[in-house]
Amino acid sequence: MSKWTDKLPDAARDYIANRRVDEVECMIGDIAGVARGKAMPAAKFAKQTNYFLPVSIFVQTITGEWADNPYDADTEPDMILEPDFSTATAAPWTADTTVQIIHDAYDQKGEPIPYAPRNVLRRVVDLYKAQGWTPVVAPEMEFFLTARNIDPNQPVIPPMGRSGRRAAGKQAYSLSAVDEYGKVIDDIYDFAEAQGLEIDGILQEGGAGQIELNLAHGDPVRLADDVFFFKRLIREAALRHDCFATFMAKPIADEPGSAMHIHTSIVDAKTGKNIFAGPKGVETEAFRHFIGGMQNHMGAAVALIAPYVNSYRRYVPDFAAPINLEWGRDNRTTGFRVPVSSPAGRRLENRLPGMDCNPYLGIAATLACGYLGLMEKKPPRAEFSGSAYIDSDEIPVNLGDALDLFDEDAALQEVLGIPFAKVYDSVKRNEYKEFLQVISPWEREHLLLNV
Repeated sequence: MSKWTDKLPDAARDYIANRRVDEVECMIGDIAGVARGKAMPAAKFAKQTNYFLPVSIFVQTITGEWADNPYDADTEPDMILEPDFSTATAAPWTADTTVQIIHDAYDQKGEPIPYAPRNVLRRVVDLYKAQGWTPVVAPEMEFFLTARNIDPNQPVIPPMGRSGRRAAGKQAYSLSAVDEYGKVIDDIYDFAEAQGLEIDGILQEGGAGQIELNLAHGDPVRLADDVFFFKRLIREAALRHDCFATFMAKPIADEPGSAMHIHTSIVDAKTGKNIFAGPKGVETEAFRHFIGGMQNHMGAAVALIAPYVNSYRRYVPDFAAPINLEWGRDNRTTGFRVPVSSPAGRRLENRLPGMDCNPYLGIAATLACGYLGLMEKKPPRAEFSGSAYIDSDEIPVNLGDALDLFDEDAALQEVLGIPFAKVYDSVKRNEYKEFLQVISPWEREHLLLNV
């Protein structure tokens, strides 16, 4: 084996055993979480230690347009991408033997690019490390399998199951509902195994063709990498069986939206103990402060966890998504839920992020708000009892309002990094402006001849 293959994780080495590697995909996630980069012959990859891409990929919108770059507007310089071999994994859906590797972004002075999402998450994790803490997260991924939709003017519909009927809604936790598209699930398992990605469980959610995939808890950056990889492999598994997989927050009007719930606990780096549990398992002040930080700052962070105009269609009453900043024990109607657990496993579940968010930024935003709570030491409001599916003015109702709240929270922007905050604001305001220029079918139907 050549030197670079010796650096690969076991799963990647097992995949390429007795095979000739044909291609290496060198990738990095942009602001949206889209994989950008270069594919090259493995022989060429073996001869180089890095490669270049323009830093402007971080100001590209989801539509492919370019927002203003407040830092490198005139020269559009290159950044240096270096492979993180610990992320190397197979691309098992390709016809040849392909390895994909996530890269880290540096400027030409060797400093991390401050608005690369993976670097943003690392920055927040490092703030915890400086306090002697190790954050631990566990994401839950919700997504829809849908019939192929090749005309954006047509509504999205559920896929056809093996019974010959379209997938039905309101079948949460039904095993027979999952079996309807079992071949897709089988490929998801097979791809994940080939890539060395761990699945904690798969279940049917409440929407028609809606799946939830749970990941085991672990390091925030590694888990964000896993979600990044999972989105791609799930799409590929669906395409093999003549359907789409979508991570839109709300792809079907009368169905629930898709969330990326994030469970978080904090471990003392020296003792290995959960700082949310004190003597005899009591809830600590640190736990309460973490919740307080979520309540005080997550309203501003909604711009990151609900990053598109469609994201706000998920925040509606009685559609299984919280629309508040309340907290409660074992209460799925609150934005922040304390699940049933042992004291050692005590954690807070952030139920507000949509599955459309960039996993690096969704996890970074969650950790940033909790970190601010630990630093500010402000207690949370009283626990909410009963159903929290109530009207609330704490959650912004559209992307423009969310960006305004984000701009006003100086403490949150400082934790995430001011350069990132300015670039993110530029990209998202450009996207919002593009959306406002689109005339929808609803407007043509109800306004064209009536007003």
